[in-house]
Amino acid sequence: MKPFQKLLLATAGTGLLAPLGVSASELNMGAVNQYASEEQVTSISQFSDVQPTDWAYQALSNLIERYGCVAGYPDGTYRGQRAMTRFEAAALLNACLDRVTEVTDELKRLMAEFEKELAVLKGRVDGLEAKVGELEATQFSTTTKLKGEASFILGGAPDFELAGETDPNNTTFNYDLRLVFDTSFTGKDLLRTRLRAGNFESLPFGSSSQIFKLDKAEGTDDSVIIDRLFYRFPVGDSFNFTVGALVRNTEMVAFIPSAYKSSILDYFGLAGASGTYNKATGAGAGFTWKQKVEKGRPYATFSANYVSSDGFADSTVGAFNEEGGINALTQLGVKGKNWGAAVAYRYGSENSRIRVPNFSGTVEAGESTNSVAVNAYWQPIDSGWIPSISLGYGFNDGSGGFPDSQSWMAGLQWDDAFIKGNKAGFAVGMPPFEDGDDSDEAWLYEIFYKFQVTDNISITPSLFYGTNVRSNDGNDAWGGVIQTTFKF
Repeated sequence: MKPFQKLLLATAGTGLLAPLGVSASELNMGAVNQYASEEQVTSISQFSDVQPTDWAYQALSNLIERYGCVAGYPDGTYRGQRAMTRFEAAALLNACLDRVTEVTDELKRLMAEFEKELAVLKGRVDGLEAKVGELEATQFSTTTKLKGEASFILGGAPDFELAGETDPNNTTFNYDLRLVFDTSFTGKDLLRTRLRAGNFESLPFGSSSQIFKLDKAEGTDDSVIIDRLFYRFPVGDSFNFTVGALVRNTEMVAFIPSAYKSSILDYFGLAGASGTYNKATGAGAGFTWKQKVEKGRPYATFSANYVSSDGFADSTVGAFNEEGGINALTQLGVKGKNWGAAVAYRYGSENSRIRVPNFSGTVEAGESTNSVAVNAYWQPIDSGWIPSISLGYGFNDGSGGFPDSQSWMAGLQWDDAFIKGNKAGFAVGMPPFEDGDDSDEAWLYEIFYKFQVTDNISITPSLFYGTNVRSNDGNDAWGGVIQTTFKF
């Protein structure tokens, strides 16, 4: 029984049991049935003796305004403290039931008029329920989602000539595959497991110790490896913590302060400061704080993390020993709707690395580095002929014999270039080079155009050029790739 019907019966029952009350002739029967009189009650304000402080005020208001079946007296009073006669209760109940009957008849007429449409909708709902049931019965997991990215890369660097070695200057067709299992237990946390495989050689594109390193160029000898395993969870409204046996330091900062995202050369994806944002990967932990502001307003962030490239997995070295490849990274940034800026610092112990340098970037025993980065970017709110602008500078202060070095980059990127969804970009910079040693100074250039074929498939041709490339015996070199990426 509906609440409205219960209320009517309760009211009628009370009235039928009432021993005394006014006569039926005193009752404004026109107000009982809103269709029987022009003087019907349409607002509770018509009763002079009903106040908002009365305990039944809201109930009376609902009955009048929603259903139009509350009776009053000819003098404009309700007399809520008086008992009802059986006649009054019968009149009230009859009027309300007539109202319900009229509504029901109207609904029946509407249902008959739209009978065909309702049948179609019912069939669709039944079909959706069947499909949902089938998906629930065959789904991979209730807590885990699978995402994948497969990259086919056709490329080469014709000018590579290494004395005494096979020249890595022929065109190759390689792949890089990533499968990501994202699990959430609360809807706000994340357990990430990533599998990866690839068949790249170290030269010319696979080694992070040289400037032509590609962003998607893993070499696993066609074996599948686990290259990410970490858990991220919120604490309060402003903090996110991450801990994992295989976690990357650049993935534990609030953002990489750059709008240039070609996903071709690894160096240009590190905001021109590959000594600070060195992609150290290993066991570690970190946190990110984000300022709470109104949506759309700029906010500040602070991130700090610790990664041991070798020590956590090797009990002969240990988690916190200098020879464990310690990387301690912090970043203070501010981010707006279409701009961002940050300063960052990284300490690196022995066995840590500076990424894509034009000199030997591995920190040896007894050495360490202190790296600083300053970066900023801006991008137009509406895409057009004006590109986004990304600028970055990094300095690495070496100790114990490790050389001081610096690096920089500038990148321009056009979104929706010529066709909506496509992107184009150009970047120039100098990967880390030793201070005061002109033989290590290398200029690096990159140009790309990304065709977004579908939501899941993109094709990106790119050309790049480097001067004084250490991994090419100090000679200039150029290369190019056609990178086709499938995402699912």
